[in-house]
Amino acid sequence: MAHVFYALGRDLGWVKILVKQKTTAFIYDYWLLLIVFSLLAFGLLMVASASMVISDKWYHTPFHFFSRQLIYIGLAFILGLGVTRIPLLFWKKIGPYLLLAGLFLLIMVLVPGIGRKVNGSMRWIGIGPFGLQISEFVKLATVIYMSGYLVRHQEEVRTSFTGFIKPMLLFGLVAILLLLEPDFGATTVIMITILGMMFLAGARLWQFILLVVLVGGALALLAISSPYRLIRLTTFLHPWADQFNTGYQLTQSLIAFGRGGFFGVGLGNSIQKLFYLPEAHTDFLFAVLSEELGIVGQLAVIGLFTCLVAKILSIGRLADSIDNKFAAYLAYGIGLWFGLQAMINIGVNAGILPTKGLTLPFMSYGGSSILLNCIAVAILLRIYHEVFNP
Repeated sequence: MAHVFYALGRDLGWVKILVKQKTTAFIYDYWLLLIVFSLLAFGLLMVASASMVISDKWYHTPFHFFSRQLIYIGLAFILGLGVTRIPLLFWKKIGPYLLLAGLFLLIMVLVPGIGRKVNGSMRWIGIGPFGLQISEFVKLATVIYMSGYLVRHQEEVRTSFTGFIKPMLLFGLVAILLLLEPDFGATTVIMITILGMMFLAGARLWQFILLVVLVGGALALLAISSPYRLIRLTTFLHPWADQFNTGYQLTQSLIAFGRGGFFGVGLGNSIQKLFYLPEAHTDFLFAVLSEELGIVGQLAVIGLFTCLVAKILSIGRLADSIDNKFAAYLAYGIGLWFGLQAMINIGVNAGILPTKGLTLPFMSYGGSSILLNCIAVAILLRIYHEVFNP
């Protein structure tokens, strides 16, 4: 295997990165692992509960989605172990190539016969019986590339408007391709994550405010330019006005919240998952959780995500304290990504944000999400290791 890495990386200088590693014991952040494993276990339990009825109807077995989710988690664990052995310098060098690969895949997913259309959106590329959701890969590629860019151009980002605007032009292309799928939710997460990383890198406040206004205006213009997006963005304000059409999904979610009360109706006793609430095991898993486990379950999940983001940001600060800027920005970006996506998903389920089609990280059913989220966690573990073993 070593000669393969040599052949692939000799021109880019990756050989030393991948081969010459210290043989000291790997240092794990056990609190991060505990939080992530708790979310995965909680999510696996809720996927089983939310999908039993629909799984039995479609596949004549109540555990089709549960078993596949379990396989995804197993694959993610194996893949994550491998990723923890890859030095951060490798990700720093490969960042631009990952983003180019993401752009290529975003184009390919729009090609009929290659892209797989599900619920009206071309977001997946079929790989046998499985499908890769390209936006999940692009989120990770974006954070890795942006971390390297901020290290290479930190002074320019802080002092020059050109250093600030150049990456936004590139990610404007990413946003256009995502919106063609359409995937407004992933676009929102990526753009806000980039802005947050730039702000943490020291971009001047007036530049940041100007770009927030420009990006916000562009997203608003894109939203109102399409009747489909405009309906999805405004329905949440008055879902009961058209509860059997555009507001159906949200009203069913709100009913689930209302039935849950403080302690919930009990695990497995949800009524809304019985073909009333669409996407009960994916985008609206939190609504089923709220019905079955009530406010207590909601607070437990929100608490876990709060601890997760706080832990990731603390890893970023540790990396910053030893002046490893790439590791710091990478941790900050992953923390923003997870925090934003969880906040948006929960907000959508609760009816305080427009429907975005975003999964709840580590919990919702979906192989692409589980695999890419766990790869990101493995990178965080590598950051923690290199902070204490530079």
